[in-house]
Amino acid sequence: MPTETVRVLLVDDQELFRRGLRMVLEADPGLEIEEAHDGPSGVAQATASAPDVVLLDVRMPGMSGPRAAAAIKEVAPSARIIMLTASDEESDLLESIRNGASGYLLKDSSVDQVSDAVRRVAAGQSLISPPMATRLLEEFRQLATRGEPPRGTKLSDRELEVLRLVAVGHNNREIGQKLFISENTVKNHVRNILEKLQLRSRVEAATYAVRERLLDLP
Repeated sequence: MPTETVRVLLVDDQELFRRGLRMVLEADPGLEIEEAHDGPSGVAQATASAPDVVLLDVRMPGMSGPRAAAAIKEVAPSARIIMLTASDEESDLLESIRNGASGYLLKDSSVDQVSDAVRRVAAGQSLISPPMATRLLEEFRQLATRGEPPRGTKLSDRELEVLRLVAVGHNNREIGQKLFISENTVKNHVRNILEKLQLRSRVEAATYAVRERLLDLP
C-alpha cells in the first residue's frame, strides 16, 4: 500500500540552506516540497496551498518564525509546524510552542532526522530535538514549583488519564494500548482536551499538565 504524500512548506530566508534542504528532502518520494523566503511569503503560501507540515526558521528579518507560526495557524489551522533553526535559546522554544509549533529541531539535525520529524508530526505527534527537550523539561520542573494548586477540573477522569500520557510523550496508539481504548477514541479525547483548555498543540498540553502539577516529574 503506497505511503500517503506529505505536502511540506519550507520557509527560510537563507537561500543556500533552503535550497539544499529542499534537494535532499525531495529525494524522499513521499514528500512534496514547496518553499518561501520569509515569514510573510510563508503565510501567503500556506494560505494558498494549505500544507500538511511547515518547516519554519525562527530567526528571519521582518517577521520572526514564532510570529509567522501564529499567522500560519490562523490561515491554515490544520498545518503542523516544525521550527528548524540554529537557535538554542529557551525563549525561542517556548514562544514557538505558545504560537502553535508541534516540533523544534536544530539545524544541525541530520536529513534523516528532519525527514522522520516531518512524518511523525504529520501523523499527529510532537517532536523536540533531544538537547532542547532537556532544556524544556527543566523549564517544566521550574513551572511545577510555582503557581497555584492543580486544577484540571474542566477535564473528565478519562481525559486527565489521556493528558498525563500525552505529557510523558506517548503517541495515540500507545495511549490506546495502555487504556484499552481505540486510537480514534484517543484522538477524540485529545481534541476535547485541547478545546476545553484552549490549547493548540500536544506540547502546550504537556506544558499545562506540568504547570498544573497533574503528573510527577522525576
